[in-house]
Amino acid sequence: MFRHQKELQFEAKPTQPDPAVAKYLQELIGGQYGEMSVAMQYLFQGWSCRGEAKYKDMILDIATEEIGHVEMLATMVARLLEDAPVEDQQAAMEQDPVVGAVIAGMNPQHAIVAGLGPRPADSVGNPWSGAYIISSGNLLADFRANLNAESQGRLQAARIYEMVDDPGVKDLLAVLLARDSYHQNQWAAAIKELEEQVGTILVPSDFPREKERKDIAYDFYNFSKGDESSQGAWAHGEALDGEGEYKWQAEPKAEGQAPDLKPVNPKMYGS
Repeated sequence: MFRHQKELQFEAKPTQPDPAVAKYLQELIGGQYGEMSVAMQYLFQGWSCRGEAKYKDMILDIATEEIGHVEMLATMVARLLEDAPVEDQQAAMEQDPVVGAVIAGMNPQHAIVAGLGPRPADSVGNPWSGAYIISSGNLLADFRANLNAESQGRLQAARIYEMVDDPGVKDLLAVLLARDSYHQNQWAAAIKELEEQVGTILVPSDFPREKERKDIAYDFYNFSKGDESSQGAWAHGEALDGEGEYKWQAEPKAEGQAPDLKPVNPKMYGS
């Protein structure tokens, strides 16, 4: 059961309307790594979690927080648009080419589709997609995906922070940056805990290693020009899973033959 509280957890008020900034913030709402993505990703992971109760509770705590982030950003977008009616924008564009260039960066869907409101879309109008979310049922795999999502989300928020001047918008971005910092720490801590529990960094942890080609399981293949990759920790020394030694293969050898396919069925009209 979810309940909505009208008060925002943190304030979302711009100093002045700015349709272009509203467009930027759409990326943080409905982009691949936006708040809609992490909210839905964590919700589905939490709803299907069959691990320890603490993991399910933690995932759903963060998922619900992310719903609030969507609302804060949506409110900010609406406020960036609400005092900037389309006719005023048009007049400003006609009077001042510089202002026109700025306003030209507006997302037209804000006016045409949403009536000067936010959209469940990214900064160029692509609709948010459920294909963005990852919920595999494997906690270690999912938590690593979550760490990536929070890393990408914080990166984008930081870039937008440097692109805008409005103090109110920066205040909200400072909140999101701080929470993304914590969430990166949180997922990293959960990953470390799970890796210690299962005794390996591999996913899935319980797949029998004898069923894989372990003779090639620790080889690094030099498949691009240059040998700088040989200098990395992935190319020499004990593997992180503790079950092998990394080897850098300067000239990987082909084991297979050149493929020779049979002629296609004539009904496929292959020629």
